[in-house]
Amino acid sequence: MSNSNRIEAFVRPEMTKFKGYAACKAPDVIARRLGIPEEDVVKLDANENNYGASPRVGKVLSGYNNFHIYPDAAQTELREELSRYTGVPAEQIVVGAGSDQLIELIIMLFAAPNDEIITMSPSFPMYRFYAELGGIKVVDVPRDSDFYIDVAGIIDAVTPKTKLIFLPNPNNPTGTMTTAGDIRRLAQTGLPLVVDEAYFEFTGETALPLMPEFQNVMLLRTFSKWSGLAGLRVGYGIFPRSIADFLHAIRDPYNVNATAVAAVKESLADLDYLLCNIQKIVSERERLLLKLADIKWLKVYPSKANFILCDLLKGDAKDVQQKLEDRGILIRHYADARLKNCIRISVGKPGEDDKLLAALEEIGR
Repeated sequence: MSNSNRIEAFVRPEMTKFKGYAACKAPDVIARRLGIPEEDVVKLDANENNYGASPRVGKVLSGYNNFHIYPDAAQTELREELSRYTGVPAEQIVVGAGSDQLIELIIMLFAAPNDEIITMSPSFPMYRFYAELGGIKVVDVPRDSDFYIDVAGIIDAVTPKTKLIFLPNPNNPTGTMTTAGDIRRLAQTGLPLVVDEAYFEFTGETALPLMPEFQNVMLLRTFSKWSGLAGLRVGYGIFPRSIADFLHAIRDPYNVNATAVAAVKESLADLDYLLCNIQKIVSERERLLLKLADIKWLKVYPSKANFILCDLLKGDAKDVQQKLEDRGILIRHYADARLKNCIRISVGKPGEDDKLLAALEEIGR
């Protein structure tokens, strides 16, 4: 076969340069490498809830026996449950295989190749991921030195090609909150504004009150963080009714699997248990913030999420991440220019965080 006939020649040229997403490492892989039990791996790299799901989820899934039947394509009961939880009509709710899928659908709905979306670095990388897959230009408006958004800069960046603004609140990976006043100013542009509230349950703050006034505001939320369902991939969005209808039309008909549907129902029936765990995480976050601040070679940023961003004042973030991994402790490191030499640490259980703190002290000697 000549080179001209190789299958790679048919790949879209722009895809050959696509970098993809740098996902976190699986704990079982690390456990095998280190020769330790998987339960001894301290996983603090993906903003998961280490308390896990409601016990009701395990119970219902252990007895689940309808794997041969497709889930409800209309998401009827699931959206009704979410309507009771959010106080929003079910007709405004769309559920996805994680909020990532909804990001993809929103970009597909609003933006065509050569259009533009606005993001604010550092920010959640999946906005760029799906935009670039679709041939859409990402216009980045950098945050300031404390990671707050530049509202005036965002407004100045708007062009006739701008189709969407993505705002995670609190921001991932910095934990920074955007004020209600700044969100209102962005909504006043009239452009479709996606407020990604993946960590809503940790803050209690939401842009939902803006939706009756601004028909361009959309919210995203997820069950991955607060309810411990990251492995089942389920998230949802709250939209103007017309946009929800469009998204239902273009999403996969059975996009949320049956076990995820069952798990969400049980989670929403066990809110007291789950919200108690949220309080434990928030309390532990405050303790961990203080403990990390005592480490002289770390600059610790305030956070309203279930993770903490730290800048290394000496040493190399990748080296620290690797030394922790060699001890069975997983964190996220950042080496790109905007985050300089930062690490992000998910808030674990107190015992897990104590292991992290001891290892950081040892590494810094």
